[in-house]
Amino acid sequence: MARAALRLAGWRVVFDGLPAAQGVAIAYPHTSNWDFVFGILAKWAIGLPATFWGKDSLFRVPLLGPWMRWLGGVPVDRQNASGIVGQMAQALKDARAEGRFLWLVLAPEGTRSAGEGWRSGFYHVATAADVPLALIFFDYERRELGFRRFLQLSGDPAADMAAIAQGFGAFHGCRPRNAAPIRFKP
Repeated sequence: MARAALRLAGWRVVFDGLPAAQGVAIAYPHTSNWDFVFGILAKWAIGLPATFWGKDSLFRVPLLGPWMRWLGGVPVDRQNASGIVGQMAQALKDARAEGRFLWLVLAPEGTRSAGEGWRSGFYHVATAADVPLALIFFDYERRELGFRRFLQLSGDPAADMAAIAQGFGAFHGCRPRNAAPIRFKP
């Protein structure tokens, strides 16, 4: 049904598999609420049981909160993250040791509005857990959503962010002027 819904909307999902059973994926550019809708449809279309972080206020809304958890969402208080990065890194290590599938999908911009740069949580989780980083793109111009590239982060933030920027290339979000530059927030 998800594949049919995407086809009806004129979207194509580009996915050739994952390099490992555990990892972190980042979606860019995240400029519209529609990104979540198309992202969830793509998740279902390819059968990817991914986990994602969402702002905790969404999980407090009746019906929406339980539905978000059912989708794989984990509430995060962005003002007081309480060690969520370390907990997720450990969860990925544990999943690898136990042979369980676990992928965390995040939008590093942290907002759909224009911003100064990206939040760094994805980077710290991927480096601490030593898992691959997948680059997921939204391209509203070509109506494509997919996994562009996989990287193994080196731990050198400047070099890794340059590789991420190169890997994403030029994709067009729903509202291109709202795409944050590919760099960590100052």
